[in-house]
Amino acid sequence: MKLSWWKLLCIVLLSYALIGGLLMEVPRKAILNETIRNIYFHVPMWFGMMAVCACSVYHSIAYLRKPGLLSDIRAVSYAEVGILYGALGLITGMIWANYTWGKPWSNDIKQILSAIALLIYAAYFVLRNSITDLDKRARVGAVYNIFAFAMLIPTLYVIPRMMESLHPGGQGNPGADPRDMDSRMHMIFWPAAVPGFIMLGIWISTLSIRFRKISDKNLLHA
Repeated sequence: MKLSWWKLLCIVLLSYALIGGLLMEVPRKAILNETIRNIYFHVPMWFGMMAVCACSVYHSIAYLRKPGLLSDIRAVSYAEVGILYGALGLITGMIWANYTWGKPWSNDIKQILSAIALLIYAAYFVLRNSITDLDKRARVGAVYNIFAFAMLIPTLYVIPRMMESLHPGGQGNPGADPRDMDSRMHMIFWPAAVPGFIMLGIWISTLSIRFRKISDKNLLHA
C-alpha cells in the first residue's frame, strides 16, 4: 500500500523531532536542564489535541447541518484521538513536573484545568454510550461535542493566562516561553514537532474512521 505524501512527511518530521530532540544540544536553563527536551513532546501533544478536536467538532456541525452516519463516525474518531493526545500531554507534563517541581502533581492551575478539560471530553463518550438510539446518540453527541470544544478555549488558554502558575510565563519557572526558547530549539519545535504530531493525530484518526466504516458497513448502506 502506497503512503500519501503527507503521511511520508509526517514520518520525516517526527523522525527529525525525535532524533534532533534527543541528540541536539539544548540550552542549560535553571531548574529545567536536560528535561527541557520534553518540550518537543509535551507541548505538541496539546497542539495535536486542539487540531483533531477541531476536526471532530467540524464533523459534528456537519452532522447537525446534514445528518449522516459517516459524519458521526468521523466526529467520534477524531474526538477519541483528541482525548488520547490530551491524556498523553497530561502524563508527559506530570513526568516533567516530577523533575522540575519535585512532584508530578502540584495542583498548578494549568494541571487542574487540563484535567477538567479531559473530563469534559470524557463525558462526551459516557453520554454517547448511555443512548441506544443511533440517531439520537449522534445528534445529542454532536451538540455536546460543540460544547466540549468550546470549553477547551477557557480551560486551556484563557483562564491559565489570568492566574499565577508554575508553568513558564507564571511564577518562577523559566525556559519554555517562546521568548526564552533557544533558536536551535525553534528549528525542531515549530517546523517538525508541532506539525508532525498534528499530522500523526489526523493519520490515527483516519485509520479509526476506516475501521469504523468497515464495522458499520451495513449501517452506512442501510
